Amino acid sequence: MTMDAAAWDALRLSLWVACWATVLAVPAALWIAWVLARKEFWGKSVLNALVHLPLVLPPIVTGYLLLLAFGRNAPLGRVLDTLGLGLAFHWSGAVLAAIIMGFPLMVRAMRLAIEAVDPRLEEAAATLGTPRMAIFARVTLPLITPGILAGAVMGFAKAMGEFGATITFVANIPGQTQTLPSAIWTALQIPNGEAQAITMVLLASFVALGAVALSEVLARRVARRIAGT
Repeated sequence: MTMDAAAWDALRLSLWVACWATVLAVPAALWIAWVLARKEFWGKSVLNALVHLPLVLPPIVTGYLLLLAFGRNAPLGRVLDTLGLGLAFHWSGAVLAAIIMGFPLMVRAMRLAIEAVDPRLEEAAATLGTPRMAIFARVTLPLITPGILAGAVMGFAKAMGEFGATITFVANIPGQTQTLPSAIWTALQIPNGEAQAITMVLLASFVALGAVALSEVLARRVARRIAGT
């Protein structure tokens, strides 16, 4: 089974989009996860609901909302186009769609990791006069790193497999916005395209399994370092 040039382009674009989406989303997801896990404030339940909204909305609805907000006919979209930062029908829009769709999964994994850390460890460090940022960097961060890695992998995998919001927001333009899921969908629409689709499905599965295996290796190394072995 072989893949044509368009399919390889789709794979490269999917990897590019997934990597950018993961890198950009991890810091924001970690901050939101920390706020939800450690802070009490008015509107916390609203923030939590907004974070998880993409999980319950149909992906095509999320894509359409992005199109309404950032489309070329929207005020914000026109401003971005003027600045050369247009998102609709551009690969950068696929990154935004992937971030939004994977964000709840990343926040959830990181929040669980943060909630598993005993706050008394942080309080003990604070009584020694350690600055708050130093406490986070030296005490909390090493303990929650496996959760961060898990969230990053989940976000990456979601970005690799994102279809509904992406195709609605950036369309399915070969070589420009056609990601691997879109290429698989396209292959299934043409006669005798099943073999090509199966090849791409196997390749996508291989990439996803590789990402999971890498995260497991990194998590075990972090755990051994924390344990001092």
